[in-house]
Amino acid sequence: MGIDLKTHHVKKAQRTAPKSEDPYLLLLVKLYRFLARRTDSDFNKAILHRLFLSKINRPPISLSRIVKETAATPNLASKVVVIVGTVTDDVRIVEVPKLSVAALRFTRAAKERILNAGGEALTLDQLALRAPTGSDTVLLRGKRNTREAVKHFGMGPHKNKKPYTISKGRKFERARGRRKSRGFKV
Repeated sequence: MGIDLKTHHVKKAQRTAPKSEDPYLLLLVKLYRFLARRTDSDFNKAILHRLFLSKINRPPISLSRIVKETAATPNLASKVVVIVGTVTDDVRIVEVPKLSVAALRFTRAAKERILNAGGEALTLDQLALRAPTGSDTVLLRGKRNTREAVKHFGMGPHKNKKPYTISKGRKFERARGRRKSRGFKV
């Protein structure tokens, strides 16, 4: 037996367990690992994989986006919207329709608005009891690239990226690269 030189130090790209030591998350992983193994359901495999992800890769989703994404879903009243992440409130939406939402966590305001609309806010273990194979569910996720940090990535001339400036006034980043009289103008 020799050493496989081509893939010697190559790691597998995906996580097989969460980095977090949150005991509630670890219990959910135990539950969905069982369901993924014992049921023939891709839904449970997808939930298990998403439970492993880092916080950046589990972005929050707002109530308005849930409403928007499920607008065309037929027979939504009998379905459960599933999010492996946080559900946040959105003050821009005036009326929240009656929804059944299952998520890792809810902000206080989002949970109140869902319940006040006559809907229900479920945890993922409650979902496992109700729909062990993921039948009658709509699986959603938030947008990854709407973080503030992403707006600054790839900074450079002609890139239209957000600079890390203290302010946008006269004294801030107005010299070289910002006027013809100081080298060049972008």
